Amino acid sequence: MAHAGKSGRLVVAAFIATTLAQEAADAAKVQWRKVADQLRPTAPKLTTFMDTAEEDMLAYMSFPPQHRTKLHSTNPLERVNGGIKRRTEVVGIFPNEDAITRLAGASLLEQNDEWAVQRARYMTLESVSQLSDDQLVTLPPMAA
Repeated sequence: MAHAGKSGRLVVAAFIATTLAQEAADAAKVQWRKVADQLRPTAPKLTTFMDTAEEDMLAYMSFPPQHRTKLHSTNPLERVNGGIKRRTEVVGIFPNEDAITRLAGASLLEQNDEWAVQRARYMTLESVSQLSDDQLVTLPPMAA
């Protein structure tokens, strides 16, 4: 498999995709181990990497199923970072560190407000609040 080229990479990608498509965390872990064990004789470097990366690769499985598809993308984060970058480039030189913090903070607050009132939210506050073990965590009142 190490010298199988593009077709070998596609096979490995398909194997890993079956793991990431599992509904339950336990099933994904079992599938991950099965894929690693199947590849071990032909791709030892890859399987060593898989052994090391298993926990990180399957971390998203601790989230509710409705969140998992959204966790595959960093697009929302990249968009926020792009907005901050655009605003800082307009200013150019800042007088001090506090000025940068204020500008970035204002940009983040604006983005938070947009996400709070958005019709099709990236993740709803209600579904995210279920992830907390802290009983003191409460949601702010919803805007009408």
